Amino acid sequence: MTGPNPVDRGKTGSKIHVLSERAGLPLSVAVSAANTNDAYALKPLVKAIPAIKSRREPRRRKPAKLHADKAYDQQELRDWVRDRGIGVRIARKGIESSKKLGKHRWVIERSIAWLFGYHRLNIRYDRKATHFLAFLTLADTLTCYKRLAKSTT
Repeated sequence: MTGPNPVDRGKTGSKIHVLSERAGLPLSVAVSAANTNDAYALKPLVKAIPAIKSRREPRRRKPAKLHADKAYDQQELRDWVRDRGIGVRIARKGIESSKKLGKHRWVIERSIAWLFGYHRLNIRYDRKATHFLAFLTLADTLTCYKRLAKSTT
């Protein structure tokens, strides 16, 4: 992958990556080191999207459009997402302001806030990334269950 340096040696810790649907329901989650570029997490997140069920339409396997912030602004990523038949709306560095994507960004920020509402994820106690990812996936599952249970009642 071309572009900026993939490692920022000054950061410690980890960061989570969340891909959600339009209403904020988390579809896939991932964990990476805090010193890696965000763009490296996009491909695994898109590949992990489960099939989308619909009562009225045939089953869809991919979303119609992907919104992302400037951290994912690389031509290679844009082409890769378009090759999968997904529309791309990624803010361009130095051209677009962050305010234009604000009407879409709050959805993902709220999804991340739902996940960090679980005390176990506020501070990373686990040394192994697989354990932290397991708790993150559990929080994702509980969040989806609570949202779906609320919508059916």
